[in-house]
Amino acid sequence: MVRYDLRPLIGADLSEADLKTVVTWTLAALVIAAVLVISGDPPHWLGKLGMHVQAGCVVSSSSFSAHAIVPGSNQPAAPRETPADEQVSDGALQAASEYAEAEKSRALIVSRHGYIIYEKYWQGSTFDTVVDSRGLGRVLAALATGAAIGDRKIAWPDEPLGYLMPAWEKESRGTITVRNLLHMSSGLGIPASGCGPTASPLAMSMGARPGTRWLEQDADPDLLGHIIHRATGRPYVSYLSEAIWARIGAGDASVSLDREGAEPHVDAGFTARQGDWLRVAELILNNGNFRGDEVLSPRWVPQLLQPALTNESYGAYIRLGTHGLPGIPPYASRDVLVVEGGGNRMWLIPSLQIAIVRTGDALPADWDDSRIPNLIMNGTKDFVPAAARPGADLRLLVPNH
Repeated sequence: MVRYDLRPLIGADLSEADLKTVVTWTLAALVIAAVLVISGDPPHWLGKLGMHVQAGCVVSSSSFSAHAIVPGSNQPAAPRETPADEQVSDGALQAASEYAEAEKSRALIVSRHGYIIYEKYWQGSTFDTVVDSRGLGRVLAALATGAAIGDRKIAWPDEPLGYLMPAWEKESRGTITVRNLLHMSSGLGIPASGCGPTASPLAMSMGARPGTRWLEQDADPDLLGHIIHRATGRPYVSYLSEAIWARIGAGDASVSLDREGAEPHVDAGFTARQGDWLRVAELILNNGNFRGDEVLSPRWVPQLLQPALTNESYGAYIRLGTHGLPGIPPYASRDVLVVEGGGNRMWLIPSLQIAIVRTGDALPADWDDSRIPNLIMNGTKDFVPAAARPGADLRLLVPNH
């Protein structure tokens, strides 16, 4: 019940100066509360604010002082085909392109069945333009892990790091498994000392028990790169090139280092030709096979797509579209896979053998992550909406019934 006989908390006759004081102290209290919340788990909350985080450190790609080349073999791009030949509507592709352009994209490239069917570039870029490819670098580390397992350099995904790093064998960090690193659930927390451009995962202490907390941070894929180096006896960039990158015909790429001779950051600062994202897409869509070459065991890609126990929306650095995103319309197909980093997106639809690459800088606040893939899926003639598939509730096809 509303009481009209009580004085308001802030009187209507409060002077302008007093009102400003109240507002100032209120805002100050909100800022202090926000600082306290963020300080409790900096990587989590700064990540939510769109800042690139490395275990308590906020960094940018320009922070790195050195780089190492990942040699490619620079093979020809996939053949081009018309959208009509692949049963995709020109109108749908045009609508997707208009949205991409409106959201300041650098490129939109679409392939189906291994053929490039649409490409549009902005900001003076081309298929071969080298761009910040954050998001792709860590997926490559996951693929290289599969190659190392196939080469019998890593025994199995649940191998504890203590087996591969004797210095960690008798400490809690040695219980972290390769799968924990793939699933962003190492439990590594605040750096033990220092915070350069990024903090080395080797200098971090535990913040949680391995396998109990999902936290998106560069420490896990970076440590995975170090493990591949230790297990194979080869520098990470050399092994990645020989096992994956050159075999799929990509051009030269690069990884960032804090200094010459340091361990690479596998994702932060990773650069590659934007058209080469499609090569990785083809490798994943074909379960490790690239144009007839079995680059990886066909059993490895399904391993990468198993939901993490700590976050069922993610596999190994790949978001699973089954659950969608809060406030965003669901993906038109439940098998959508998303490789994401910064303003980059690569949507894979295995059931349609479609790959869509969008590169660009930071995403706008009103970005709709399902808009581009949904436009293209719904414009594909042989696409069957989830609601119309066998076993689905047919009432979903007719609204208000």
